[in-house]
Amino acid sequence: MNIGWQEILLILLIVLLLFGARKIPDLARSLGKGIKEFKKGMHEIESSPDNNKEEREKKDKL
Repeated sequence: MNIGWQEILLILLIVLLLFGARKIPDLARSLGKGIKEFKKGMHEIESSPDNNKEEREKKDKL
């Protein structure tokens, strides 16, 4: 599915009409924070199995 510049412009105009110019920066900021938290959570999930494996190996050695 290819989205051209005309479709993107139409979507941006609809967003502008729905939320107004004053709310758009707040929405973008909230979206950015949400993406940052999502990436942080994904990183924690990826690193947690490694940490658990290392902790189990340390306990086995004791």
